Amino acid sequence: STQWARPQASHAVSSTLLLWVEGAPIADSQCGEYWDRRNGTNGKLTLPDSCAPKVTYVPPPPPEEESAIFAPYQTGINFDKYDEILVDVSGFNVPSAILTFAEAHLCETLNKNISKAGYLKPTPVQKHGVPIVLAGRDLMACAQTGSGKTAAFLLPILEMLMRGDVAASQFKELQEPEVVIVAPTRELINQIYLEARKFSFGTIIRPVVVYGGTSTGHQIRQVLQGCNVLCGTPGRLLDIISKGKVGLSKVQFLVLDEADRMLDMGFEPDMRKLVTAFDMPSKQNRQTLMFSATFPEEIQRMAADFMKTDYLFLAVGQVGGACGDVHQTILQVDQYSKRNKLIEILTNIGIERTMVFVDTKRKADFLAAFLCQENFPTTSIHGDREQREREQALGDFRSGKCPVLVATAVAARGLDIEHVQHVINFDLPSTIDEYVHRIGRTGRCGNVGKAISFFDSNTDLRIARTLVKVLSDAQQEVPTWLEEFAFAAYGTSYHNPLGKVFASVDSRKVRYSSGSWSSPSKPSTVLFPPTSVTS
Repeated sequence: STQWARPQASHAVSSTLLLWVEGAPIADSQCGEYWDRRNGTNGKLTLPDSCAPKVTYVPPPPPEEESAIFAPYQTGINFDKYDEILVDVSGFNVPSAILTFAEAHLCETLNKNISKAGYLKPTPVQKHGVPIVLAGRDLMACAQTGSGKTAAFLLPILEMLMRGDVAASQFKELQEPEVVIVAPTRELINQIYLEARKFSFGTIIRPVVVYGGTSTGHQIRQVLQGCNVLCGTPGRLLDIISKGKVGLSKVQFLVLDEADRMLDMGFEPDMRKLVTAFDMPSKQNRQTLMFSATFPEEIQRMAADFMKTDYLFLAVGQVGGACGDVHQTILQVDQYSKRNKLIEILTNIGIERTMVFVDTKRKADFLAAFLCQENFPTTSIHGDREQREREQALGDFRSGKCPVLVATAVAARGLDIEHVQHVINFDLPSTIDEYVHRIGRTGRCGNVGKAISFFDSNTDLRIARTLVKVLSDAQQEVPTWLEEFAFAAYGTSYHNPLGKVFASVDSRKVRYSSGSWSSPSKPSTVLFPPTSVTS
């Protein structure tokens, strides 16, 4: 049986507790630290308010050495196949795409940084996205995971700041950044921040990042030292703005990464507050950019509220679909056989880097501890782990110290970790959009990856039909048994409740082709039939 032991403590309740599994302690430091679940609720240890510690954690500073800032990213053997990907741009007066970075006419410093970063040629989303942003247009871009979306908005933004003679950042009690970038998770926003530091290296532009789980005071001090590009998660960003430390009146660019998540039920109120409750310029007086791998139609309708009416929609590759560089395998495994099947797979994989996705925080901890006991060095990441623990987990995974990372959805969005060869869906997600994001952790930037998913007919029928579609669209083998389940599941709830499963095209096109383009019942932001540029 599973037992839990509390460490001896006479004066304070420790947040680090020893986990025992089947009577044996998990002593390996690689397994991380786990909460005591016995007295917790929903996987959290409940403490009296008087015992709740003030968050004082200060994350380690980012690297200052040029070699570390420009650490190369190894692209895969399939990178050249990106040239074969279809691209569709919807809207009026679409700027011409670039074929090389030189055609973008970026400043010398940016070109040097692009070269130092090892970027030889732009990816499709960069070929089309960079000139669109440089032309001053609002953009909604839907591109597969690992396709270079971050550089597609950072490079033109930094170029336009340099062209505009942006003021050098300096210490002030009120900072007024020109750029605000928002992402849903701490890990993703920190990743964007590091990319911003890379491309702004050697310029007067100063990026700063703010996110929860760390000392607010420390982050405010970082902001007050000067801030041109403010990267943040919604909660911490609004917190610092509401404290009067950041003014938004000079914002020229608002960027939402993983925009479908930023505008879903959880974050939409925060986003609306960001653009209405403070001194953020109106959508007519700023440039708004949204990027994601999936854009359900209902999310597109919400996003239109934040953008000018003539925004462009950029669709790259199999929009809303899985990356073609990922070999997908679906195995029929019932709930009680999953652990044994996972052990079998990991034994065959060896030390190759593997992400395992589960549906609850509690299960992430249990499974990581179980794998450690089975001699698979494993760590875990989820929303209840403290920030330093999350950073340690990602660091151990990136370094190879723990080649297996068990994660909930917190790590599924946008994280760019090199050499992730395998993704295993121990639990399938409830929506196909989330499936696409998860398997996108492998097969990035042309690297070939493998995704294995456990399908339990007792819990996963709701996703069967759309899973068959994703596999078919990516030219992957569809098991006969899965096709049978998909057929039997006809009429069941299989779609994303926020809208259609895929935003395969600009939703304005769909409304126009159906004859309802300018219908009063439709959002008034859409008043013109889009033209298309396909390459």
